[in-house]
Amino acid sequence: QVQLEESGGGSVQTGGSLRLSCAASKYAYHYCLGWFRQVPGKQREGVAFLDSDGREVFADSVKGRFTVSQDKAKKILYLQMNLLKPEDSAMYYCAADLYGLCGWQPSAADFGHWGQGTQVTVSS
Repeated sequence: QVQLEESGGGSVQTGGSLRLSCAASKYAYHYCLGWFRQVPGKQREGVAFLDSDGREVFADSVKGRFTVSQDKAKKILYLQMNLLKPEDSAMYYCAADLYGLCGWQPSAADFGHWGQGTQVTVSS
């Protein structure tokens, strides 16, 4: 079992930036880590992913604005969010798949470990 803990959410104005962090209790040799977001009444949406080979996957809606990185030694995944828009407002969740690399289009069903979430609110 792996524990994931997100931090870094908050409230910003349109155009602002936030950096989310996800601390993991352990990694595996091959893994895929990801960020999802969800608003009430909607499905959880994949935002950005990074695997142990360094491959990155981004949702079209965040390409060019969000970056994902990791500190392998500290087992922390980061999501740098720039040029934030009101539609980026959501609960953001960190997720981990410790059984393989990221697929071409990771989905929530691929991940067995989830954090509790951190709220991001972008005001216009």
